[in-house]
Amino acid sequence: MLAIASTPSAADIRDNDCFSEDFARRIDACTALIDAPGTGLADLALAYSARALAHSVRGNYELAIPDYDKSLRLDPNSAVALNNRAWAYFKLGQPERGAADVERALDIMPDSPHTLDTRAHIRQWRGDKGGAFRDYESAIRFGGSPIIKLYQCGLQANSLYSGEIDGLYTTDTRKALEACVATSGCDPLPPDEECLRITS
Repeated sequence: MLAIASTPSAADIRDNDCFSEDFARRIDACTALIDAPGTGLADLALAYSARALAHSVRGNYELAIPDYDKSLRLDPNSAVALNNRAWAYFKLGQPERGAADVERALDIMPDSPHTLDTRAHIRQWRGDKGGAFRDYESAIRFGGSPIIKLYQCGLQANSLYSGEIDGLYTTDTRKALEACVATSGCDPLPPDEECLRITS
């Protein structure tokens, strides 16, 4: 007969639920890991970061930032946590608060398409259209087809692109991206819930 452990180990929580695609479940599992006695510092940093991401995906950026703060106190060189905190600040309408984070994340991981995209958004918000466009193109170069599909979908939602969402960086995609960068308030990314099926 198999014995079922009544209290999962920190490794079980981390490996199974704290990185679940079900974000409510992830929040609960990461909280359990954070609260579990004897959780190591590396596991704590990951748990805070994973819980913060779940809050962010659900649009609760004000809950995500304190968790990113705690994660970064434990692991100050986490490029992912730095970028994600910068994105949370951007989504809260405070992009300047995330500017230093995104630069530090790029120092650590200069070829991260997600971090390049975050910096592109911050630069676009600042009015640095040339810098924003270069960063979007760098995100495309390092992120390839999945990033292009996201941009194509977002540009289509902005009525700037009418081509296929095929992950190819065509002249039409480039022109649509240029038009978006030149337009105040245009975001080449789709809303968080859109295009998930197409881009996965």
